[in-house]
Order: sequence, then structure tokens, then C-alpha cells
Amino acid sequence: MSNEVIRDLIERIHQELGEIRRVLERINEGWERASRSNDDYYLDGVALNLHGFYAGFKRIFVRIAETIDGNMPRGENWHLLLLQQMAKEVRGIRPAVISTEAADILNEHRRFRHIVRNVYTYKLDPARIGNLVMSATELFSQLNAELQAFAAFLEQ
Repeated sequence: MSNEVIRDLIERIHQELGEIRRVLERINEGWERASRSNDDYYLDGVALNLHGFYAGFKRIFVRIAETIDGNMPRGENWHLLLLQQMAKEVRGIRPAVISTEAADILNEHRRFRHIVRNVYTYKLDPARIGNLVMSATELFSQLNAELQAFAAFLEQ
């Protein structure tokens, strides 16, 4: 694998993490506004940004699976398989990209993403949204650290 391909992947990881950080800020601000105003339209925005939060990490993982692993999961549950793949070492190729703990928490966001895509927003559960909002900041910190460590591994 060429150094250029690796440098491009590292750059994409950093770029995507910056975008996810901005999405997280919107999640927290939207949640604060929804809590103050009891305006369901803010909840809709929070739900959409929670979807984007997960999607950003998924984009990173897809790039890693395609570029480093050479193995992209297939099938109906490929999103779950991708998370599991990122939480496992690929012997002789790479360490685990993320911890199983982070994968488990991110899996809750994956499940919610599916709901956002398939349910009318007025039917979303505000308590579930709140739980995901509360986990998002800590999850981002953990995944950011783990992905920065993976990028450092790639630089070696």
C-alpha cells in the first residue's frame, strides 16, 4: 500500500473527526434549546444530527475497511458487522481500531439511525434521544482518542 494512500486515509480521519465534532456541538445546542423551549422541532434537529454523528464514524470505518482491511462487510446487517470488524485486530495488518466498549455504545447510535430513517419524527422517543445525547460527548472523546491513536499507528 502506498504512502499516499495511507496519508489520504489519515487526512480523511482527521477531517471527518472535525466534522463529527461540529455535529456534536449542534446536538448539544439543539438539545439545550429543546429542553428550554419544549419545542419538538428542536428534537427533530437533534435526531437528524444524531444520525449524522453515527454516519460520520461509519464513513471513517468504511474507508478503513476498504483501504486497510481490503474487506468490506456485505449483507443486510453490514453496519453491525462493520462495527464488529473495527473492534477486532486484523493480525499482521492492524490493531483494533476502536474498543469493544466504544463499539457497543456506538451500536446504540446505529440502531437509532435506523429508526430516524424509518419512522416519522413526531413518533421519536424524547427519552431515547436524551440518552443518546448524554452519551454522545463521552463517546466522541473516546472514539476521537482511539481514532487518533489508529492514525498514529498508520503514520509509523
